[in-house]
Amino acid sequence: MHSIPITTVAETVIGHRFPEGVRAVVFDVVGTLVEPSPSVAEAYARVGLRHGAPLETADIQRRFHAAWRRQEIIDAAAVPAYATSAAREMDRWREIVADVFDRTSQSDAIFTDLWEHFGRPDAWRPLPAGTNLARAAVDAGLTVALASNFDERLFAISGVIEPLSWAHHVFASSEIGWRKPAAEFFRTVERRLGHGPHELVLVGDDPELDIAAATRAGWHSHPIA
Repeated sequence: MHSIPITTVAETVIGHRFPEGVRAVVFDVVGTLVEPSPSVAEAYARVGLRHGAPLETADIQRRFHAAWRRQEIIDAAAVPAYATSAAREMDRWREIVADVFDRTSQSDAIFTDLWEHFGRPDAWRPLPAGTNLARAAVDAGLTVALASNFDERLFAISGVIEPLSWAHHVFASSEIGWRKPAAEFFRTVERRLGHGPHELVLVGDDPELDIAAATRAGWHSHPIA
C-alpha cells in the first residue's frame, strides 16, 4: 500500500492542493471540523448543576479526560480490539458521565440530558482550519466524507451544520462496527467509497487515532492545524 510522508502531505494540503491521485478527502469530525459550544466541561457543569451535582469546569475537564482514557483502554483490550456498536457507544458515554460525577444517583439523569444535548446541532460550532480545507476539497471537485468515532447521532447533525453538510458520505464508528484506529474502520470506508488507500487522505486532529492510524492503513494523512 502506498503512503507518503506526512510533512509532504501537509505542505500540499495547506496550499489547497491535494496529493496527486487523491480522489476523496475524509475528515474526522470533532476537533477537526467542529467543536462543542459550549465546551464539554461547560456543558457538563451546566447539566450537573441542574441536577444538583455541581462541579467546577477545571475538575470536570480533568475527570473527563481520565474517564475517556479508561474507555479507550477498555476498547483496546477488547477481543476484537476496537469493535463497537450503537449499544457500546451509548454505554461508553454513560460510563464516562458516571465517572465524571462520581457515580452519584443523578448520573443517569445527567447522562440522558448530555446525550440529548450533544445530539443537537446547536451544541456545535465550525472550526476555521477544517472548514477551509473542506471548502478547498469541494472546490477541487473531490469527494468529501466524514469518518468519525462519533456515534449515529452524527447522521442527524451532519446534514444541518456547515461544513459537515458539505460531505457526500458520513461514516460513524457505531454503524461501521469499528472505532479508529482499527484497520477495519479504514478498510470499510475504502470499500464503501470504492477507492484504494492511495486515493484517500484523512484530515484529523488526533495524532494516534487519526494520523498514525491512517498512515498505517496506507492512506495519505494530514494533521489539522
